[in-house]
Amino acid sequence: MNWAKRLHSLAATGLHFGTDEFDRERYEEIANIAKSMLGSLGNVPLERIRELVSDSGQGYVTPQIDVRGAVIRGGKILLVQEKSDGLWTLPGGYADVGLSAAENVAKEIFEEASLQVAVDKLYCVRHKAKHDYDADVRDFYKFYFLCHCPDDHLAKPGLETQAAEFFALQSLPPLSTGRVICADIHLAFEHQANAAQPTLFD
Repeated sequence: MNWAKRLHSLAATGLHFGTDEFDRERYEEIANIAKSMLGSLGNVPLERIRELVSDSGQGYVTPQIDVRGAVIRGGKILLVQEKSDGLWTLPGGYADVGLSAAENVAKEIFEEASLQVAVDKLYCVRHKAKHDYDADVRDFYKFYFLCHCPDDHLAKPGLETQAAEFFALQSLPPLSTGRVICADIHLAFEHQANAAQPTLFD
C-alpha cells in the first residue's frame, strides 16, 4: 500500500507541475494504475478511491494532518464515541487551514466533548502507515497533544460524537483503531506522569 500511495503522489505532483501534454498523459495513466492498486489492496471500489485521492489541484502532494488531544483528569483519560463507527477515540480530526496545530486540537476537543482546554505539550508525532492503525489509502501524520481542562465541567458529546467520557487506563472501551491505538493512550499517561520526556516521533 505504501508503494501505491507513493506512486500516486508522484503522479499527482507530475500532473500539477507538468506542462508537456504527453507527459501529463503518462502521469494520468500512472495515477489511474496507482488508484487501481489501492482499490485492490483495500477491497474498495475504484470510485471510492477517486473520492479519497485527488490527482490535481493539490500542488506538491504531502501527507494530511490529523490532530488528537489527550485530556487526563483524576487518573482517567477523555475519549469520545464516534457516530460514524460507534467506537471510541481521543478527540480530534483533520487540521483546519488558518489555525495552528494547538488551536486545531483545542477546537476539536470543544466541538467533540464540549470542554475548553489548554494545550500543554506535543507528546507524539506518528506516521500512520508505520503503526498498527487500520490501513488507509491516504497518508497521514498524526499529532498527539497533552492538554488539561482548567475547570471541572462535564464532558458532553458534540455534533459528530454520541458520547464523551473519562476512562481509566485499565478499562478502555473498544477503540476506533483508524484514529487511535492503545499505544497513543499509554504514551499520554507516561507524559502526564513525566512532562520532561521528549516528544516521540518517527
